[in-house]
Amino acid sequence: MSALPAAAGQDPLPAAFAPRLIAWQREHGRHGLPWQQTRDPYRVWLSEVMLQQTQVSTVLTYFDRFLQRFPDVHSLAEAPADAVMSLWAGLGYYSRARNLHRCAQVVVQDHGGVFPPAAAQLQTLPGIGASTAAAIAAFCFGERVSIVDGNVRRVLARLLAFDQDLAQAASQRQLWALAQGLLPPSPTPADMSAYTQGLMDLGATVCRRSQPLCERCPVQALCQARSNQTVTQFPVKSSRVKRRAESWWLLVLKSPSLVPDGMDFWLERRPAPGIWAGLFCPPVLGSEAELQQRVPAQAWQAAQHLPAMTHNLTHRELRLYPVVVKVDRALVSERQAPGVWVNVAELAALGLPAPVRSLYQQLAS
Repeated sequence: MSALPAAAGQDPLPAAFAPRLIAWQREHGRHGLPWQQTRDPYRVWLSEVMLQQTQVSTVLTYFDRFLQRFPDVHSLAEAPADAVMSLWAGLGYYSRARNLHRCAQVVVQDHGGVFPPAAAQLQTLPGIGASTAAAIAAFCFGERVSIVDGNVRRVLARLLAFDQDLAQAASQRQLWALAQGLLPPSPTPADMSAYTQGLMDLGATVCRRSQPLCERCPVQALCQARSNQTVTQFPVKSSRVKRRAESWWLLVLKSPSLVPDGMDFWLERRPAPGIWAGLFCPPVLGSEAELQQRVPAQAWQAAQHLPAMTHNLTHRELRLYPVVVKVDRALVSERQAPGVWVNVAELAALGLPAPVRSLYQQLAS
């Protein structure tokens, strides 16, 4: 088997990897995803950001809805931040939405609404990391550059039996250099698109984190981990952040609306940085005692304690305890932190965390 030069201390890189991956992707890879039918950097960028830490099945609905509201980078740049956050609500990792909005503004203001054509330039934009920049450059401009997201790191670590700790930045850089060496030597734009998509497809559908389907892998004969029967030992990553449990008490303040027979809720914008930063939420307290201190005594006597809710984040498990209190709106406006009274009908236009939106939907029904 012919080989390409490898980094110091590594076995030669398999030259057959790229052509086999490209051929496999064209015959067996995914082809029906909406962002695969275009070389528009706006759509590719949007899909790449949404797909970070999020399943394809979830992204499909959000992607279409987002494009209906913001069909191009100019409409996104001009949109109010709350409109962007509202459409993003439920996807999680809300810093992605804030960076998405800021990136659109920078592209319009500094680049005339045109995304730069090279990965190095793309990486200077807000919220675009090295792998996302590489994906846009490869898919849209045919640049010979490799993505290395989490799935791809797993594929390459197994292929090369890469035993360095990927919790370390130096190891990630080393693997990235190896990834560059695996690229097709003189690819056409179509080859780069198939190769890049092939890496994604292989990691998502075959070289899975658990129960990898090695018998279906197009490069199984090249895979050093499979040859050594050590597939499940890769990738090596030492640091595992343990999920931490937190209890949050949600002060759900309501008051009769100025609209006949309506109901208003008091909302405050979550601070940045932090969980749900920039989104609207009922006041969050650390205990029931703290919550009670923010409520007039007479109103507290009629408070309604709703069933606790559990919401899982990547490194946090939130136990939410909603308490509904009916109050006089003028009194709350004077006593509480800066916030706003919102009518039930207006909630849909605001950026709300998924469990908070679900809570208000229940209260409004």
